[in-house]
Amino acid sequence: MKLPRLSLLSQICITHLISHIHMLVLPVLMPVMLLTRQDVDFIQIGFAISVFNIVSAVVQAPVGFFVDRIGPKRVLLTGLIIGSLSFLSIGLIEHYIWLIIAMGIAGAANAVYHPADYAILSQNVTEKRMGRAFSLHTFSGYIGFAVTPTLMLTVSAFYNVGMAFIVSGVIGLIAVVILYPKARNEGRKKTEESQSIEHKESTNKVSTKLPLMTPAIFFMLILFLLLSLSGGSIQNFSVSALVTGYHISLADANVALTAFLVASAVGVLVGGQLADYSSRHGFIATAALAVTALLAVLVALLSVSSTLIITLIIGVMGFLSGLIAPSRDMLVRNISPKGAEGRVFGIVSTGFNIGGTIGPVLFGWILDQNSPRGIFWCTAIFMALTAMIAFYQEIKGTKRQ
Repeated sequence: MKLPRLSLLSQICITHLISHIHMLVLPVLMPVMLLTRQDVDFIQIGFAISVFNIVSAVVQAPVGFFVDRIGPKRVLLTGLIIGSLSFLSIGLIEHYIWLIIAMGIAGAANAVYHPADYAILSQNVTEKRMGRAFSLHTFSGYIGFAVTPTLMLTVSAFYNVGMAFIVSGVIGLIAVVILYPKARNEGRKKTEESQSIEHKESTNKVSTKLPLMTPAIFFMLILFLLLSLSGGSIQNFSVSALVTGYHISLADANVALTAFLVASAVGVLVGGQLADYSSRHGFIATAALAVTALLAVLVALLSVSSTLIITLIIGVMGFLSGLIAPSRDMLVRNISPKGAEGRVFGIVSTGFNIGGTIGPVLFGWILDQNSPRGIFWCTAIFMALTAMIAFYQEIKGTKRQ
């Protein structure tokens, strides 16, 4: 049976959704693994998660160069296959040493998604729809995070943990089957045209002669790092902060976090529309970030423990955090010379991994110091710094070459 052809944007969104499923599989299954396996504890599983993130951070920038050199779709398909096989193998080989090895391989595979996805979208989507394309790409990742806990825990409850890992890998391989025919045809077309492209390289050396790090790329790397820290403070530590510092029940604190996550997803879609109707992406991001920082200060200063008020404020923070995502991506695209999108997105996206490594240690230390309101002060500080960078990038007016 011939499978229906999916649009390019649909392919990228499906792949990004799967990447987010893979990112969350082990954290979601951690409690079940601790109950069913005798060879692992919290520290060991935490180390496996760290290996995934560290390898992804180290590999992501070099992958960006491969994306620009050999083509984003080939790299993307390779990463999807390797990542899927890695998680499938964890379900088949129940040994801690293999868990570490497979998570390292999966981390390397995970590094392909941002450089390849953004390069494909940037090179193939029309300018007037670019913001919406970026927003749907980000939204698909939110969907991946949303479905993973229910899917993985359901499979592990009806079968076992190993089957849950296998299912996560099989999902990726099914996507390969759906996406592969189009990727193969495009790869053949690319090969047939390679000679004519080589003849034109002498007049189009912009992407290959770029320095590894320019001031604009450096500032965007810091922007991504700060966004990772501010977002991680809310997503991973706000529940603990609200319970210990505001005398809010665990259930109500999770309602506030859910409001943040749902509003973020809605904000991403609205932000895509806004990014397409305005070229002032830095100003959009600056305004949203500044308001979010002020709201975080308000939460930090609140003397009342009203669940409704806190949930509303955190929900608005989530909406604004999502709103800036397409404009953020457009800022990166604006500093990316044509043909070099892979390496630029690869470098700046490393900030997410760096923030994901630093954040848990910092915020955990703050909570250990019995300063739960410090979580929201950190959110405000990081958001304010991010707003300053977005404003600087806008007034500098870096344009695509």
